[in-house]
Amino acid sequence: MVQFPKNTGFPALKAAVAVLALPALLGGCTSITDRRGYVADPVLTGAITPGLDNRESVRGTLGQPSFTSQFGDPVYYYVASTTEQRVFGQPQIEVHQVIKVAFDPSGTVNSVTFAGKDDVRDINPDGDKTPTLGRHRGFLQDLFGNIGAVGAAGAAPVGGPNGS
Repeated sequence: MVQFPKNTGFPALKAAVAVLALPALLGGCTSITDRRGYVADPVLTGAITPGLDNRESVRGTLGQPSFTSQFGDPVYYYVASTTEQRVFGQPQIEVHQVIKVAFDPSGTVNSVTFAGKDDVRDINPDGDKTPTLGRHRGFLQDLFGNIGAVGAAGAAPVGGPNGS
């Protein structure tokens, strides 16, 4: 066994190890920031003028939209989100921004609106089943329901391909 003489700097070694270990321990207390989506530039978004710009000029200025509307008048959506996650925690949305550029049927910009985190709605589905129209059939009815239906009335005519 090695014996250290007293007062030879061994406490200084402990202090040095503690100083080096402290940043590593505190590094686990930081949060992870994640940015996703469109990086908005206030100068560019402010340059979009309703009544003057069209779809092509908006794409040229702001770039490809995050997504577009599927129904009704055409709308471009530019979505950005910033989340933070603490150690062993769930990610929390810190910043959420949506830029909505609406067009009239001719393709001219109708309006430019901005939405933030306060405009986000929390949707809680009711139950774990989705109601559907139609018959309610069980597993066995689905499995054996088509037996005898193949070749039933309305199938191919009897005889050759020319009906003879």
